[in-house]
Amino acid sequence: MTIRDQKKGMPNDNKRVGAKRRSEIPAKTLAALNAGLIETANLVEVLAIDFALLMHKLSPKIPKSALQGLASSAGLGITKRMLLGGEILLEHLGFSALETLQSHPADTVRGWACFIVGLTPKLSLAKRLQLIRPLADDPHSGVREWAWMAIRPSVAQELDTAILRLSPWVLEESDYLRRYASEITRPRGVWCTHIERLKADPKIALPLLNPLRSDKAKYVQNAVGNWLNDAAKSHPLWVQAQCKKWLKESDTLETAKICRRALRSLS
Repeated sequence: MTIRDQKKGMPNDNKRVGAKRRSEIPAKTLAALNAGLIETANLVEVLAIDFALLMHKLSPKIPKSALQGLASSAGLGITKRMLLGGEILLEHLGFSALETLQSHPADTVRGWACFIVGLTPKLSLAKRLQLIRPLADDPHSGVREWAWMAIRPSVAQELDTAILRLSPWVLEESDYLRRYASEITRPRGVWCTHIERLKADPKIALPLLNPLRSDKAKYVQNAVGNWLNDAAKSHPLWVQAQCKKWLKESDTLETAKICRRALRSLS
């Protein structure tokens, strides 16, 4: 059973509202975060976690030298620190720890699991996508972001295979999985390297984008609109033409919203 299965149908009454500043995080909350007992409520809490302490709580067998390296990485930025955490866990716990890590209560630990999927050598792209799937469908938005960031380099290297393998995802019932197929292939993206082939020729990704052009979920609409807005920076005329085509073929409110978002930088 995945984390999402466990939490499906649960009321949101007890959902925490995270503090706006680190100094405002209650001591008990910070202690629980550092112990891996609860999920983060926002980015402020993510940045406040003592990664070395959390990893020690996760596995006391991790050597102190590795934990010290993680502790001294605070100035590197959150993405590089998450990558480092994945490297340490892969080196000292091994790939076999993935199943346990991806069902851990702490979203940061599940994020490290994403990077284990991305870092493990000699995995086919098909296998990486299979392994990342439950994390791409995670109920915590942060884990879903780590899930696409972690394997995006593999997707960029095998773009044709990736589009073929991700095509069924855009037809999934889960809006998280549909959105994932769009987000991981954004030409420019956020906090990630660009995919040069898609910047040069965005129509390559139409097998993923066309089925999403009238998606009912705002989460997916925003992703598709952002994808096209990325493409518009290099190919504005192509994006304009594509939106015109979509609006003609799909006269829906959802398509109109996607196209407005896609063209926002061109107006």
